[in-house]
Amino acid sequence: MPTLIKGGTVVTHELTYRADVLCDNGKIVAIGDDIDVPAGTDVVDAGGQYVMPGGIDPHTHMNFPFMGTVTIDDFESGTSAAVAGGTTSIIDFVIPSPQEPLMDAYKKWRGWAETSVANYSFHVAITWWDDSVHKDMGELVENYGVNSFKHFMAYKNAIMCTDDILVASFGRCLELGAMPTVHAENGELVYHLQNQMLEKGMTGPEAHPMSRPPIVESEAAHRAITVADTLGAPIYIVHVSAEQTVDAIRYAQSNGQRVYGECLAGHLVLDDSVYQNKDWGSAAAHVMSPPFRPKGHQDALWHGLQSGTLHTTATDHCAFCAEQKAAGKDDFTKIPNGTAGVEERMSVIWEKGVNSGRMTPNEFVAVTSTNAAQIFNVYPRKGTIAVGSDADIVVWDPQGKKTLSAKTHKSKIDFNIFEGMTVTGIPVCTLVNGKVVYKDGEVIGQPGDGVYFNRPPYAAYYDALKRKNELSEPKAVAR
Repeated sequence: MPTLIKGGTVVTHELTYRADVLCDNGKIVAIGDDIDVPAGTDVVDAGGQYVMPGGIDPHTHMNFPFMGTVTIDDFESGTSAAVAGGTTSIIDFVIPSPQEPLMDAYKKWRGWAETSVANYSFHVAITWWDDSVHKDMGELVENYGVNSFKHFMAYKNAIMCTDDILVASFGRCLELGAMPTVHAENGELVYHLQNQMLEKGMTGPEAHPMSRPPIVESEAAHRAITVADTLGAPIYIVHVSAEQTVDAIRYAQSNGQRVYGECLAGHLVLDDSVYQNKDWGSAAAHVMSPPFRPKGHQDALWHGLQSGTLHTTATDHCAFCAEQKAAGKDDFTKIPNGTAGVEERMSVIWEKGVNSGRMTPNEFVAVTSTNAAQIFNVYPRKGTIAVGSDADIVVWDPQGKKTLSAKTHKSKIDFNIFEGMTVTGIPVCTLVNGKVVYKDGEVIGQPGDGVYFNRPPYAAYYDALKRKNELSEPKAVAR
C-alpha cells in the first residue's frame, strides 16, 4: 500500500525544505506539494515535524555468542528497539570462531537475522588466517554484498588479530575493494594490565578502565593506521573513545590518508565515574570495551564530530542482562563486555548535539545516517530523502519529550545506561521499506519486515589504483 507522509519538513544532510513524501513498493516515488496520490494511500500526518532518513547504526551485535553467553537481544528484539528509536538499518557483525570458515559463520548469522524488523547488513570479522579465509573474503564481496571486514586488536587468546593477520587481511581488502575496520586496543597490553590488576586483588568493575587506559587504544589505532597507510588501504576505526585516538586520526587525515572514525552515543555522554558505583551490578552493567573515559575525552569526541575528523555515530549494542554480567562477580575480566543503546542513540545525540547547539539538524542527519551510507557504499539508496531511495524514514518530533528508562525501552536488557535522562526530540513514526513499523510509542512491525541489503565493493577506488599502480597514494573511497 502506498504511504504519503504529509505536512512535514524534509531534513537531509544538505537541505531543509517543506514537502510531502510519497512511498510505494519500498521506495520514495515522489517529493513535493500537491502530489498525485493513488486511491487507498495511507497518510502519515507529519505536521510540525521533521521527515528525515532513517538512522543507520553501523555497529551492533544481536544474538552474539560472546564470553560464554549470548546477548539477551536477538535480531527481533534488538531491531524492534532500533525502529522505536528511529533507526531503520543496522550493520551487524559476523564473528567466526577461530578456525570456523567465514562462509559457515556468515550463513549462520544470516539465518538468525531473518526475524529482523529493521533492514540489516553485515561486517565480517577476520579472527584467523589461512588460504580459505582469503578465498571466502572474495566470495563474500563478490556474491554476498559484504564490503567491510572487522579486525579485533583486543581479546587475546580469543579473537585477537596479530599484526601478520592485519597485513594479510588489509591487503586482501584492498584487492577486493573492501573496507578494513578495526577495534583498536592493544590486546597484549590489556592482557598484561588485567593480570596486574588481579594480582593486586582488584577484581571488581572499577579495575576494568584501569586495565584499558586510553594509551592502549591510541597505540593500536596508530598501528592499524600505519599498516593501512603502508599498503595504501582505507581504514575505519570503530568506537573511538579517547582524545589521543582522535588526534591520531586527524593527523593521518591531514597527511592525505583516508581514515574514518566512529564514536558511540554512550562515550559522548557518560564518563568513567560509572565504574565507581557502590552497587556492583550497576558498575558491571557499564563494562564494555573500550570503557567509558574521564570527562575530558567527551569534548574531544564532540569536536571530532563537529570538525569531520569523526564521521559516524553508533551504539555497539551488545546487551547482557544482570544475570549474565554476574559471571564476573569475582573476576572483572569475566564480565561480558557490552552495553545497549540502539533505541536511544538518535534522541541522545539530538538532545546533546542539536539542542545544545553543537550541531545543526542537517549535521545530525549526516552523523546518524548519511555518512554511514556513504562510507559503506549504499548512498543514495540509503541515508537520504530522494526519489528512488529506499523508503527508510523517520518522522521526528523536535519538541517531543521522553525520559529514557529500562522500564519503557524495547530491548530485553534490564539496565539502561541512559537511565533517567530526559530528551527533547524523539521519533513518532518509523518506516522501513515504506511500511510503518513504529508509531506513537508502539512497535507495529513484524519479524521479517527488515531485509538484507547488499553493499557493493568500492570498484571505482580499486580500479583507479590498478590503473595508476600507486598503492601508496589512495585518492578516494566512498564519499
